Amino acid sequence: MRPLTSVAQQVMPHAWRCAIGLSLLSQSAFAQQTPAVSGPPAAAVGPITYNAALPELGTEQLIATVLAHNPQLRAAQSARNAARSGIQTAKALPNPRLDWHQGHNSARIAGVTPGPLRSWSISQPIDNPFARQARVDAASATELESAHQVGLTRNELVSQTRLYIYQGLLHQAQAAATADDVQLLEQVRERVRLRVESGEAARYEIIKADAEIITARERLQTARLMVEQSKIQLNQLAAGQLPAQWRLLGDLKDTQELVDLNQLHQLVSTHNPELNLLQAEVDKARAALRGAQSSRWPGVELRYSQSQDPEFRQSQWGIGVQIPLLDRRAGPIAQASAELERAEIRLEGRKAELRQQVLLTWKSLEMARLRIEALSQGSVREAEAALRVAQAAYRFGERGILDVLDAQRVLRSVRADLIEARYQLQEARVMLDRLTGQNTEHAPS
Repeated sequence: MRPLTSVAQQVMPHAWRCAIGLSLLSQSAFAQQTPAVSGPPAAAVGPITYNAALPELGTEQLIATVLAHNPQLRAAQSARNAARSGIQTAKALPNPRLDWHQGHNSARIAGVTPGPLRSWSISQPIDNPFARQARVDAASATELESAHQVGLTRNELVSQTRLYIYQGLLHQAQAAATADDVQLLEQVRERVRLRVESGEAARYEIIKADAEIITARERLQTARLMVEQSKIQLNQLAAGQLPAQWRLLGDLKDTQELVDLNQLHQLVSTHNPELNLLQAEVDKARAALRGAQSSRWPGVELRYSQSQDPEFRQSQWGIGVQIPLLDRRAGPIAQASAELERAEIRLEGRKAELRQQVLLTWKSLEMARLRIEALSQGSVREAEAALRVAQAAYRFGERGILDVLDAQRVLRSVRADLIEARYQLQEARVMLDRLTGQNTEHAPS
């Protein structure tokens, strides 16, 4: 007794073929009442033609446009300018304070001289130098953090743009391969039509060829629509600054030299913008802790005052210091310590995650490279040879149309796998560039 799965595998293709045959037999019966047409069936959608006059944009042009107009990157750059102003604020000295008083002295007992009274005082706060330096360090760390945020945004933006470009190139390659399939199917259908009209083949073969053409043209339309979708996504990153209609230049076959795994780990630890951002957060938290510890002695205040009445003139010098008896800043110090510990944990955890992520991406790139070599050097050539043999056998009447269509289906599947493997290789390269920070400015200005 045969297993149920094998029976289903035999029954389902037969049922599918019968359904296609019944649906198209009605069309062929209607076509018998009308004059015969040698071209493909009317239900098939004609191919889309590209306008050669459209502007052509490559990878570098698209990336430059996106970096010039993307709102997220521009917002990050504005935040960096604001952080630079914070350093100037942290370095600012406190302003002196001036007080002025004036009145009148009235005599109520003998011997007192009445007359006007005047007094004034000036005071100058002086910051604790340790607290002041900690405040400046925190502001500098904030500015460096915003600079790394700009680098992180730029790195993510360029990587996302490259991915959309390669997705568009993937769909373009799929559309080109499908266009070749449509052309080949049309040639096969013409041969089938001649054999059917001469009585050498059954009408079922022309029905099957028509169904294959319809399916192939639907795949062609889908691939071309996916190309347009990738263009829309690129235009979205560029804030709508790309032309309404344009052509995407490039090739999935573009290759680069594979970098050693140890060198990749070193590049990640040095140039990864996310690690740099987390390190800046650690430096900022460490400066905040020093500031909280130094704030127990906030500083001193120097005072000078002078008062004058009709008989005397007095001058006084003074100094004021806040004594940390009731509030020793235990709460802010504990909070700053916890923030520093949290920032250090995040940094170390992300370092471990990125190390594994680099290893996984490097393995994916190596597998895609080996897959490309196997498909391009073996499977594609064998599938092409099998198709040529099936076509020759069909011309001599040794094989049926189903053998030709099956051979073409195998070739189409192998070509699709090769195109997908090339895209996976480029996707892995983009991911490695993102992890190693190749799309950032390594020395922020």
